[in-house]
Amino acid sequence: MPSRLLRDANARLPDMNLKPRTHEEPEINIVSLIDVVLLLVVFFMLSSRFTDEGRLRVHLPQASAVPQAKPASEPLVVTVTQQGSYRVNERELINSSQDTLRAALLKEAGTNRNQRVTVRADARATHQSVISAMDVLGRLGFAEINIATVKEEPAGKP
Repeated sequence: MPSRLLRDANARLPDMNLKPRTHEEPEINIVSLIDVVLLLVVFFMLSSRFTDEGRLRVHLPQASAVPQAKPASEPLVVTVTQQGSYRVNERELINSSQDTLRAALLKEAGTNRNQRVTVRADARATHQSVISAMDVLGRLGFAEINIATVKEEPAGKP
């Protein structure tokens, strides 16, 4: 047995690699990161809505004498009741057809299509009856149509 140990000791053993390893710096592939970030930027730019889109701010010049505006005529008031009937300036119409409403509006407004029109609809009126009134007003050429509302009372206050 000792001869075997001696023979094994004389056998050439593999050399140990005692050289220091070359240290490689870890790197991050930034190209992929930039692609993803740019894709996200484009996505959010295209999908977000801008609040001031289409608005133009105008700062009016100042003057010492402002011309007085002509007193505006009383606005035309179209009331839509809960049952779907119409009133023009608090005058009840004989029926709730669009033709009757059209005739009453022509009688009240005459040729003045620049007159303001206020639509006062009962909260329980059908949506169709309100839209029908607005449709008649639009077909007659009224451009300034307002919808009357009341301020909601906060809960708990009489």
